[in-house]
Amino acid sequence: MRKPSTSHPKCNIAIFCETRAEWIVTAQACFMYNFPLVTLYSTLGGPAIAHGLNETEVTHIITSKDLLQSRLKAILLDVPRLRHIIIVDSKPTNWPDMPRGIMVNSMAAVQEIGAKPEHSKVRSLPLPTDIAVIMYTSGSTGIPKGVMISHSNLIAGITGMAERIPNLDENDTYIGYLPLAHVLELSAELVCISHGCRIGYSSPQTLADQSTKIKKGSKGDTSMLKPTLMAAVPEIMDRIYKNVMTKVDEMSRLQRSLFILAYNYKMEQISKGYGTPLCDRLVFHKVRSLLGGNTRILLSGGAPLSPATQRFMNICFCCPVGQGYGLTETCGAGTISDMWDYSTGRVGAPLVCSDITLKDWEEGGYHSTDKPNPRGEILIGGPNVTMGYYKNHTKNQDDFFVDEKGQRWFCTGDIGEFHPDGCLKIIDRKKDLVKLQAGEYVSLGKVEAVLKNCPLIDNICAYANSDQSYVIGFVVPNQKQLTTLAVQRGVPGSLEELCNSTDMEFEVLRVITEAAIADKLERFEIPKKIRLSAEPWTPETGLVTDAFKLKRKELKTHYQDDIERMYGGK
Repeated sequence: MRKPSTSHPKCNIAIFCETRAEWIVTAQACFMYNFPLVTLYSTLGGPAIAHGLNETEVTHIITSKDLLQSRLKAILLDVPRLRHIIIVDSKPTNWPDMPRGIMVNSMAAVQEIGAKPEHSKVRSLPLPTDIAVIMYTSGSTGIPKGVMISHSNLIAGITGMAERIPNLDENDTYIGYLPLAHVLELSAELVCISHGCRIGYSSPQTLADQSTKIKKGSKGDTSMLKPTLMAAVPEIMDRIYKNVMTKVDEMSRLQRSLFILAYNYKMEQISKGYGTPLCDRLVFHKVRSLLGGNTRILLSGGAPLSPATQRFMNICFCCPVGQGYGLTETCGAGTISDMWDYSTGRVGAPLVCSDITLKDWEEGGYHSTDKPNPRGEILIGGPNVTMGYYKNHTKNQDDFFVDEKGQRWFCTGDIGEFHPDGCLKIIDRKKDLVKLQAGEYVSLGKVEAVLKNCPLIDNICAYANSDQSYVIGFVVPNQKQLTTLAVQRGVPGSLEELCNSTDMEFEVLRVITEAAIADKLERFEIPKKIRLSAEPWTPETGLVTDAFKLKRKELKTHYQDDIERMYGGK
């Protein structure tokens, strides 16, 4: 067996591509030959893409024909070191208008070159401490940061996650559709590859029969592939939940009563550890077929999953939801709930690769001595904690540290609470906490999590100024629910007209307030004014990340005029 190379890693290679087989093939090739792989979200704006490529001094980039045309071409002159572009599409295309000095090749052509005998002996194996991936974050809090993930970090994270997912083997089929530039998707696929599972590739637009790019009457990718394993961000599961429950509301009284009866019966049975095969076959079979009908495990990550949605997925899809917690800085690993744990609102116990401790946060009033459960900022330590941010010494000193035993730790900024059985619950985030004029602290994330359960709301961003006495909100309403409410209240108009109507703002605010009171939000946490948005927030708009996390800075800029109006400035 050859000894691993002790030479330094080779030059950085970037991949800027949609989720597809060529992405993971490229990653494996870079891992084998010790080329650090720079990953960038395909929805980042031009300046953010150029920043990542220039910071990492990239000379080679792998991309698709569509992304080269729509995203990269406009910034090529801003990336002076770039020399080679490799296109993953099978059909060769000429690019005569490329800037001077840049060569464009197909992946097939590069593979032909690599297959020549003279290139068979150039492989140099990486050391565990060599950088495998420089993963740029989604930029939800500003300019994307490059997180340095070593080969040993990857192995530790994969090992920790796989240990919590039972019976992984070559009989499993995983459907990949989330961005591979996101640590959740990359980790999930590497777990599958390490256990011999099949992977089929999809996209959010072709995932289900009802997806936007699936012709009516045709089958979506889940119906064709019938996956047994799937990762999903809460935003996607929330959509499934709301769509199904809307259809339940449209059923006849008898059908609706039977569905609710079966739903409540199964909820009671699974809480006792029992199955309900008859209900699954007669009532929930049609719902389960939305994801192909064979799903045995759903892995949720990227953001908190609401208890209502988690219960719905457990009951209607007849499979456990493994809710996990991790960050790019911890290689995606931290906690995952056990598959037999049907409790909601928790993210499970620490993985075998992670130690977790809670640090007191005086300003927020969270302490490790709190009763009945200890609370504080979550610190994650272990071999999965990454090597820090690329060329960002100041941020590394703020967020990472090494203890007296030599173990590396990351300060997450999230606030957690440990339950007596060792499971963690995420209860707050330091950056989401705003102090109002009168001194009350408002957790914007908590307000949003509560109000997103309201059927009228597809998405919401709570906002507060410290020099003001109340919270406001930007709301993307559910089109069907808003239209129904408008008919009931006698307000005419198109979706855009309804969203610009002060009467509808008042009506939606009334519904939101009722939902907030029912969920026991404090008076000062409930938005006093809102702005309705007819435009959905998608990664393409730049208002949310690829994992559908809110980009608060961009949302604030986008709605600046409305903020001034709602706070009395206009």
